[in-house]
Amino acid sequence: MDYQLAIENTPDTVPGGTGILLLHPSTGETDRIDTDFLKTDTDHFLVISTRTTAREVKQKLDHYDVDESKADILDTLSIERGYSRRSTDDVHYVSAPDDLEGILSVTEDFLAETDGKRRISFDSITEMAYYADEQRVYEAVSQVLELLSNHDAVGLFHLSKGVHDEVQIERFFGLFDAVVDLDRDGNVESDFPETE
Repeated sequence: MDYQLAIENTPDTVPGGTGILLLHPSTGETDRIDTDFLKTDTDHFLVISTRTTAREVKQKLDHYDVDESKADILDTLSIERGYSRRSTDDVHYVSAPDDLEGILSVTEDFLAETDGKRRISFDSITEMAYYADEQRVYEAVSQVLELLSNHDAVGLFHLSKGVHDEVQIERFFGLFDAVVDLDRDGNVESDFPETE
């Protein structure tokens, strides 16, 4: 199954199972890329948010005119911050951004219980690494990518360039099929495998 991409300077489509690393200098410009990714050629999507609460994710989706009826949101922050929250059909909570087992469980359930074209936005690897050590984060990202492959879904994973050193970034590079590199001016460069 192929998925359309609505990100400038990227291929028109990518195959199911593709994991895309979004390298960015700050979080400001990522919302545009993220929401364009989520609202194109999609039946269901899951936002794994280690950076903002579910309420803030919903505000972003609304602002960028993304169809919320297709959305599931995994909020990893609200419980840790002491907000009283109850899970609903489309909003899920884990105790903290370093509850990697919980994150993987919700992701696996989402992919197992939905069908059609599914996308995952992982926002962000960088924030998760503030809470959990890098090796655990690396392993969790690897497992999410494996789930994407098993379920013919696609994912966009945020990583901030200014926070990680070159060695860390190169290590994460090795996990991904493709890279979208966003600069401070909002320009996009990408590196995708050649297709036949």
